[in-house]
Amino acid sequence: GACWGQRKPSTAMPKSSKVTQREHSNEHVTESVADLLALEAPMDYKSSQMSMNMAGGGPPPRGKQPDISPDLEDGRPAWNSKLQYILAQVGFSVGLGNVWRFPYLCQKNGGGAYLVPYFILLILIGIPLFFLELAVGQRIRRGSIGVWNYVCPRLGGIGVSSLMVCGFVGLYYNVIIGWSIFYFFQSFQYPLPWSDCPIRRNGSQANVEPECEKSSATTYFWYRETLNITSSIADSGGLNLRMTLSLLGAWVIVCLAVIKGIQSSGKVMYFSSLFPYVVLFCFLVRGLFLKGAVDGIAHMFTPKLEIMLEPQVWREAATQVFFALGLGFGGVIAFSSYNKRDNNCHFDAVLVSVINFLTSILATLVVFAVLGFKANIMNEKCVVENAEKILGYLNSNVLSHDLIPPHVNFSHLSSSDYTEMYEVIKIVREDSFAQLGLEQCLLEDELNKAVQGTGLAFIAFTEAMTHFPASPFWSVMFFFMLINLGLGSMIGTMTGITTPILDTFKIRKELLTVACCIVAFLCGLLFVQRSGNYFVTMFDDYSAGLPLTIVVILENVSVAWIYGTKRFMQDLEDMLGFKPYTFYFYLWKYVSPVCLIVLISATVVEMAISPLGYNAWVQDLALERFQSYPPWAVAMCFALIGVAMLPLPLVFLARHFNWLPDGSNKLSVSYRKSLTKDASNLEDETRFILGKNPSEAPSPMPSHRAYLGPGSTSPVELITNSTSISGYGSSYQTNPAPPKSES
Repeated sequence: GACWGQRKPSTAMPKSSKVTQREHSNEHVTESVADLLALEAPMDYKSSQMSMNMAGGGPPPRGKQPDISPDLEDGRPAWNSKLQYILAQVGFSVGLGNVWRFPYLCQKNGGGAYLVPYFILLILIGIPLFFLELAVGQRIRRGSIGVWNYVCPRLGGIGVSSLMVCGFVGLYYNVIIGWSIFYFFQSFQYPLPWSDCPIRRNGSQANVEPECEKSSATTYFWYRETLNITSSIADSGGLNLRMTLSLLGAWVIVCLAVIKGIQSSGKVMYFSSLFPYVVLFCFLVRGLFLKGAVDGIAHMFTPKLEIMLEPQVWREAATQVFFALGLGFGGVIAFSSYNKRDNNCHFDAVLVSVINFLTSILATLVVFAVLGFKANIMNEKCVVENAEKILGYLNSNVLSHDLIPPHVNFSHLSSSDYTEMYEVIKIVREDSFAQLGLEQCLLEDELNKAVQGTGLAFIAFTEAMTHFPASPFWSVMFFFMLINLGLGSMIGTMTGITTPILDTFKIRKELLTVACCIVAFLCGLLFVQRSGNYFVTMFDDYSAGLPLTIVVILENVSVAWIYGTKRFMQDLEDMLGFKPYTFYFYLWKYVSPVCLIVLISATVVEMAISPLGYNAWVQDLALERFQSYPPWAVAMCFALIGVAMLPLPLVFLARHFNWLPDGSNKLSVSYRKSLTKDASNLEDETRFILGKNPSEAPSPMPSHRAYLGPGSTSPVELITNSTSISGYGSSYQTNPAPPKSES
């Protein structure tokens, strides 16, 4: 179970094999590779090799390391086109967070100034680690479990932890898609059901629903009509039937999208990845013609440079970069594993990262254009309500008419007129001004009301759309976009779960996919109770953040420090056909690990100082109020973190004490067949290298010959010292005395 150069000596060959006989004979070896395969002893996992570096029997000499990389003809599915693959990666990385998390962080952390730390950290952390995951997936052609078993079996728990985090995130992420499905179907009516508060009739009396009157129509529809939420996490309230059906629909859609693997999900991605951009551009064009849209965009891009220097801003920017690209989930590795070995994954990493960044900016423009329109409406409403108060005070002689500027016309009162009138009254009635109950009604205050997540999508944005002309059309488009954004991310998440399992066990992908979806739906019933929204918040806060950060730093360290950055760069040069930029060497080896350690430390400190709790909806007050988690919920929070991270130490100890097979020597059945199929070609190649007469050599070597590793002196030396069969981290080796040179 040791990593590469730390492996124990390989199992000795049986004395009857021709390879062993070579040690006691000066006769030149010309036996076929097929004979070697037939007579080889069962392979010990301790002698297996990682795809790029390892040689059994202790640290290999520099320059004599065969590159053991997967054969392309191993029966593994492949993308139909490069476009399909890029759309899959874009669909996975561009998700709901780009629409409802990035704009909030931008508003909270200095407006346009926030883009500076975000872009810097995208260069230092995002692109290098995204490139790393793409490269190892493409090189080893396995899911997350298989990849990290090959890189270092003792760190094989990385893949298992990644899979478990995918499972946790998939459980609650699909609930959000279910909510979007519910709103999508509710949008096919005019007026929209959340445009006005419901009227409760009691005999001849008709009263507005008190809970709605105290909050707003969209807030009421979200908490009462949609979630029918309880007032605490301890009160489950039973299942919400409508949300249960919506969740079932969401899992059926996801299951149909991924049931055939990349053959089905790749086709879905053509629509689910591109459609959100159509909607975003439509919303941007429509939004720019709305009153107040320019105010919202100007507010968003006005840089607050003093905020940019705060550590909290950089921590949140790093976290957003981290999650925006889907690092550590395993979906990136899984998608990349279906690529051809010579695909330019560096170009893919930069392209997808830039598309993700530009999508976040586009979504932010759309969100602030619409929120600027909403803020303008709310500000006008505030002015009208307070102007009526002032008129009442004037008619009752509480205020003197002399306080009103002569040019003010109450029938056409502008915001600037009201502000002028407000300031005059405030100065003159300084002592009793608070008793008047007048509000300042500043547009800036409305724009500063930061909303994110479900509060943005299902309350603020939804309320703004009720004021659009043809509001049902825009509502249908918006929630259909959310469904597609979520679906793209869910396909990547499900691929991150199913690919490692299919690589490890011989299971039909259709049966595995259906089984995963059924189990996930049953577990997801936790989130469609009336208290389910509180559990969604819990899982979002604790199931992914810290475990994923630790997974990614272990990925970084295992490749950059255990395997070796120089060797990795050499392997990339062999795979891509060109040498990657030198700054990646320093980013992988020093900068990214340091940044991730700082991020982990900041995350732990943040969790330690922040109270464990959630925002509960209090029905009587019609507002959210912070409540601490009960003891069992606190235990559940820590259990989510612990369970996700548990495979890391368990697999390490199990491999260290040889309780668990290495797993890095598993060859696919189709790959074993390809070895036999190519045996004659390999035999010809060996004879070409070792033959006495160059004239006997066959035509040039096949292109699938294994990469010899950095610093290799000659193919003759490699073949003579270590007869290695290219495979998924497996080699058959002996170390005979070098043959005498021939004159």
